[in-house]
Amino acid sequence: MLSTTARPLIEATVPVLLANGEAITRHFYGRMFGAHPELKNLFNLGNQATGDQAQALAGAVYAFAAHMDKPAVIGPVLDRIAHKHVSLGITPAQYSIVGRHLLAAIGEVLGSAITADIAAAWDEVYWLMATELVAREARLYQERDWQAGQDWPRLEVVAREAASTDTVAITLKPAADAPLPAFVPGQYLSVAIPVPEAGLTQVRQYSLSDAPSDDAWRITVKRVAAGDSTPAGVVSNRLHDAIRVGDTLRVGPPAGDFQLRDGDHPVILISAGVGITPMVAMLRHLARTRPERPVIFAYATQDDHRYPHRHEVEASLAALDDGRYHLWLETPATDDARALAGRMDLGLLKGLPDDGDFYLCGPLPFMQAQRHWLIDAGIPRERIHYEVFGPDLFGELQ
Repeated sequence: MLSTTARPLIEATVPVLLANGEAITRHFYGRMFGAHPELKNLFNLGNQATGDQAQALAGAVYAFAAHMDKPAVIGPVLDRIAHKHVSLGITPAQYSIVGRHLLAAIGEVLGSAITADIAAAWDEVYWLMATELVAREARLYQERDWQAGQDWPRLEVVAREAASTDTVAITLKPAADAPLPAFVPGQYLSVAIPVPEAGLTQVRQYSLSDAPSDDAWRITVKRVAAGDSTPAGVVSNRLHDAIRVGDTLRVGPPAGDFQLRDGDHPVILISAGVGITPMVAMLRHLARTRPERPVIFAYATQDDHRYPHRHEVEASLAALDDGRYHLWLETPATDDARALAGRMDLGLLKGLPDDGDFYLCGPLPFMQAQRHWLIDAGIPRERIHYEVFGPDLFGELQ
């Protein structure tokens, strides 16, 4: 709990730090990487280039300061961060490095506005958040029988096939048929790839795209072209262009708080684009283990050629006792009787269950739009679950 002397100082300075958040965290990253260049291997170079990583770090610290007395609000955000840290292998010792450079950056950017008392108050906030995260991460590591900072195992690529024109499905198995750690449908896997031109290793997370198995994991990866303000996918495109059957990949533990919930409630899977990948894992798991559970599957993409794992989706839906299917294609084929033309419109789904669990995955604007529609339709917020890759700009705390 924040001390009584620190609280008024934090409340008074949160707006100032929010206004200068990106400048502070950009300075922080430059400062920290200068002293600890090895930590560049843990951070996404693309998000660094766009400033998204800086904005996410600032938002996390300041949101914690503003909402630390509201466990129901801040708890899910801390869980999401803890899962991401476990997927990267973050260690408790690295919190000391981050804290030292972040607090120094605040003072160096804001200068005399940061008094010794204000600096001490923000040091207190940082360590309250760090302590919470370290405890959550320790539990997650223990559940996986995994040590923070341990070497990641190498898994062999045993299958590689096109899932659509712009996605590739890669199946991985451990050496000597060793059992794999369990995961919950919806979770993701970290993959580490050397990037020689940058002199770094880069780590990316990809949703596990098949039902849980003791002997194999599958990820489905989209090729990422460069945009007007975003670089091409460094890791994703290497997985497309350079990885073949027989190669090995270093992988971290499965992680992610986006998980299929147990129970008998109806399941509503709403996705777009490559956001379908965790939904495929959930759907295939339900078809194999709980075919009596009601499922609504709603998906939107550009056209049939950009619909990953379509045959698997439709076969799994056919195996359910009560499976409803809604498909939107911006450019449907003339003979595709299942598809509606255009973008997703949840208003066309009749009889959405009030007691259902709703899962969202896809581009951020898509998820924001569908989430707002569901809330306006009376779906309780706590029944709407979502997955965000990269810095979390979803605005859940607003």
